[in-house]
Amino acid sequence: MNHKKTIIKELCRLGDFLRQFKNEANLKPTKTNKNDIYYESFLNQIKIAKESNGWFTTENLCFALNQWSELLKAKPLESWLSKYSIPNKKPKTVAIIMAGNIPLVGFHDFLSAFVTGHNIIIKQSSNDKYLLPILVSFLIQYDKKLKSRIKFVDEKLHDFDAVIATGSNNTANYFKSYFKNKPSIIRKNRNSIAIINGSESKEDLEGLAMDIFQYYGLGCRSVSKIYVPRNYDFDKFFNAIYSWHPIINNTKYANNYDYNKAVYIMSEFKIIENGFLMLKEDTRLSSPIGTLFYEYYDNLDEIKNIIESISAEIQCVVSCNFDENEIKFGNTQLPNLLHYADDIDTVDFLLKI
Repeated sequence: MNHKKTIIKELCRLGDFLRQFKNEANLKPTKTNKNDIYYESFLNQIKIAKESNGWFTTENLCFALNQWSELLKAKPLESWLSKYSIPNKKPKTVAIIMAGNIPLVGFHDFLSAFVTGHNIIIKQSSNDKYLLPILVSFLIQYDKKLKSRIKFVDEKLHDFDAVIATGSNNTANYFKSYFKNKPSIIRKNRNSIAIINGSESKEDLEGLAMDIFQYYGLGCRSVSKIYVPRNYDFDKFFNAIYSWHPIINNTKYANNYDYNKAVYIMSEFKIIENGFLMLKEDTRLSSPIGTLFYEYYDNLDEIKNIIESISAEIQCVVSCNFDENEIKFGNTQLPNLLHYADDIDTVDFLLKI
């Protein structure tokens, strides 16, 4: 069996395992003969992840696990890997410093290093450190050689050939300096935006609601700002997003919402709100939890110029018939395996080190 077929088989098996956790029912399948011990262990790690991070709700964890289970199928994996020639050569060692803003946010980087055959050193965020080790252990059960290829560390990184590091703008600047002598991909804060033209259907705006609220807006693919035509009627928008109103029942979200609302009121900022989302006119991209920034425009050429000037800060542009690279409403949290963060092809980078 060639290298790609082996990889696809191993990852499909992992996908079968993850498919058990795509909803709260957590039904056991029968396809993995070493399933039971890992099923129970992973359930326990999900429980610990929820208890350790208030943003990692059952709904968000199951959503993330379901998305990965759908991607770890033969067809998407074959489509992904068909873009590359993966030689069987002596592996290098790749260090991956992961963020922790949403569940398994660093998993795509891990997959990229895994499929290219490199040794992997993983430094996880304290906010998301319970799920990936079990998934790696599951893979090792079927390929013992992986045990020497993949390791997790908490301490300072040593003995690596390249690095992929994700963090805030401040930590990204530190990473650039610290890893200046190594091949690297350094990622910093990015935000996603939506362009509304006023002709959107209810279904479009319902999709936009998912782009805004999924993972409580904590992902780089989460829409944090919208651009709307001057004199836009926000009632249509508020009506379409109302199904997300239970989000305010999350204590952490509610606390952030109340705090930011108090700040806006004391500062005499004008806001529009519906009890679970505040709209604030603002030129910045990154909005606080419970807030969506908006900005008016007079013509689409104006928006294209704005986007071009801030492209390094944008992860996704959500719209309909605005740009050839746009993401359709409701799809920011449904990336495929070729949707690389910051549009940097991680597999291509790793094949060249």
